[in-house]
Amino acid sequence: FTHLPDKDPKYRRMERRLRKLVDPFAHFVLPCEVCSDRDLDAVFATARDTFGQIDFVLHSIAYAPTYDLKEPTYNVSRDGFLVAMEISVYNLLAIARRAKDVLKPGGSILTLTYLGGERVIPGYNLMGICKAALDRSVSYLAGELGPCGIRVNALSAGPVRTLSASAVGEFDLMMRLYQGMAPMRRNITPEEVGKAGMFLLSDLAGGITGEVLHVDAGYHAMGAPPPDFSFQE
Repeated sequence: FTHLPDKDPKYRRMERRLRKLVDPFAHFVLPCEVCSDRDLDAVFATARDTFGQIDFVLHSIAYAPTYDLKEPTYNVSRDGFLVAMEISVYNLLAIARRAKDVLKPGGSILTLTYLGGERVIPGYNLMGICKAALDRSVSYLAGELGPCGIRVNALSAGPVRTLSASAVGEFDLMMRLYQGMAPMRRNITPEEVGKAGMFLLSDLAGGITGEVLHVDAGYHAMGAPPPDFSFQE
């Protein structure tokens, strides 16, 4: 488990929060600035020294500067675009390069994406461009790492209330839209996302690679609102 290096080493708020969340696995919690090759090298060296080989890598990180995220894509700054792409997309490639030599044969890499990389989702803006690039990165990594026995997939979840979701514009509207339009007429739960992730990382998905698995109550399959569509309060 990795976290951003704490700005307050004395109190270690980020580290303490993560250790509490992942207990009883808190013995393997490391700071990692994902834009630092040195930090990435240290994480995988520690994994190799501690475990020898590992079963999977979960890539769950995305970022765009708040100002650029809230702007129309034609107003995004050059610096904001480059930062968002480095952290949200290139980071997966950098991790895969290091994971290749640590993962067991049959190992798996899983990243998190979103439908906004396939279609226009108002309010998702710059992050939608990043997710589109992330999706294609999964395809190419799957093709290149497959001969090594390593699978690479993405999980595309519907909207779930999280801290990062609060940065997405019109998030409440998005939740209501999914509930009214998805075939199952509801939003998904964090537990459903977790179970789908466990499936893709496990041997149960041993024949699956290069896949984007949608966990969104079927919303991605809809081309138009159903006859009984209405916004749910």
